[in-house]
Amino acid sequence: MIVRISNEGQYRLDDSHHAQLDELDDAVVAAVAALSEDEYHAAFEALLHFVRTEGEPLDVDDLEPSEYILPPADLTFEEAGEEFSGEGLIPDPPTPAGA
Repeated sequence: MIVRISNEGQYRLDDSHHAQLDELDDAVVAAVAALSEDEYHAAFEALLHFVRTEGEPLDVDDLEPSEYILPPADLTFEEAGEEFSGEGLIPDPPTPAGA
């Protein structure tokens, strides 16, 4: 899957990381919903760190479409309230057939 961090670039992550990416996204949503700015900053940084460390940066000339777009690293807590709500930015991974 291709994940873009706005104002930074795109990263290719193995599809096996979808569940963990969703969990990190859910943690950001929970922090915003709890109105905890400190928890938000920690959770959002963990999400970005995961993408940066587990993903392979794509060349700037690579024009693959992004499946998921994350806000820039300098997103404020107030702005996060508009971005991270409900299910968040990363939908739940698909349920395996027969599960």
